[in-house]
Amino acid sequence: MTITRRLALSALALGLAAPSFALAEDVTLNVLYNLPGFTKFHQPLADEFMKQNPGVKINFLAPAAGYNDGQQQVLRAAVTNELPDVYFSGYNLTAELVHTLAPRGQIQDLGPFIEAEGGAAFLSANFTPNMSALGVIDGKQYGLPVNASSPIMYVNADLVTKAGGDPADMPTTFPELIALAKRIHEMDPKVAGMSYDIAGWPDDWLWQAMITQQGGTLVDTATGKVGFDNEIGLNALTMIRQMAAEAGAPTFDWDQARQQFGAGLTGVLFSTPAHVQTIEGLVGDRFPLVTTTFPLDNKERGGVPTGGNSAVMLTSDAAKQKAAWNYIKFVTGPEAQNVIVRITGYLPTNKLATGEAYLAPYYHDHPNVATAARQAERSLPWAGYPGGDSVRIWRTQRDIIGTVMRGEVTPEAGLAQIVEQTNALMK
Repeated sequence: MTITRRLALSALALGLAAPSFALAEDVTLNVLYNLPGFTKFHQPLADEFMKQNPGVKINFLAPAAGYNDGQQQVLRAAVTNELPDVYFSGYNLTAELVHTLAPRGQIQDLGPFIEAEGGAAFLSANFTPNMSALGVIDGKQYGLPVNASSPIMYVNADLVTKAGGDPADMPTTFPELIALAKRIHEMDPKVAGMSYDIAGWPDDWLWQAMITQQGGTLVDTATGKVGFDNEIGLNALTMIRQMAAEAGAPTFDWDQARQQFGAGLTGVLFSTPAHVQTIEGLVGDRFPLVTTTFPLDNKERGGVPTGGNSAVMLTSDAAKQKAAWNYIKFVTGPEAQNVIVRITGYLPTNKLATGEAYLAPYYHDHPNVATAARQAERSLPWAGYPGGDSVRIWRTQRDIIGTVMRGEVTPEAGLAQIVEQTNALMK
């Protein structure tokens, strides 16, 4: 059965509108996404969408290097009113985007389009409440989720076993994990017990994870100031320092970290599930590779931030809006999500995609990919900071975290610097 036929049947089974196969007039949608590597799924999905909608052309702008870069590009384009028609916005930056563009009428509330599809019934049929909430800003559904990921552990089963651990039963708290990683490092100083490459990460995803896994928050809603100016923030920096000082964690960027892990020189690597296929290729048959869920020091309130992006509509042209809505429905639908997950390893954002007709057989055959889905219920929103300066805030925080990780600054002094500078930038 063709992808077109299956998609149409899925829509009819849900009582939803089948894809629109033609519009009254030709429309070109200018679309911007982040991360050039995502071309591998964006382009084939766009090609399929255009086959189904011959009146619509998807014109991709050059992809931004990352979510922060894309955010800055869109905000600059807003000044000259040269915005893309559809943009794939990082979850942690969408609030800032909406608060900047909505007063100018440059971003669309998807509520009316969703109502035309059946409203709450459409959302509940396709998305869990946690997932659809990733695109909600100030009570309005500005985006629908396209990609979703939460950090997972990649495990060198040989090194873990030699250090007295069990790859099938990995530590579920950071103190226990750091202790295991320390034993791995002590067996061979050339081997890193673990890699948590936060000092080279392009955004604050791994930093947020260290806060939220303890049950903490980025911002105190009552005061509007840093929410981890407490034991949670100090614990996060202390453990990050221990990773380096005791377990030999390097201060690599993610490419170097993956290469070292693939070479068998790291016990446990923290990364995105989108890297599963890449890391499997790097490892080859050097050692058994296992993936497992992110540790939680607070089992009751802890969770992990959901990285990824939602599709938002920026065009105010009526014909383009109709085409843009059909495109957004398509890329967030189960058929497209089936394709995206198989290519990237991300969590499926559409809950129908986990069924037997889509991903269930794939997860059975690829357990390393299934790990991300196993922690879906502990996934939390990837938060941003008020004040419209989230990108600069992370770059400032990252520099300070790097000094703590390298032992140039104590965790106490590092936390004081992060708190002071973050509060100042939020103003």
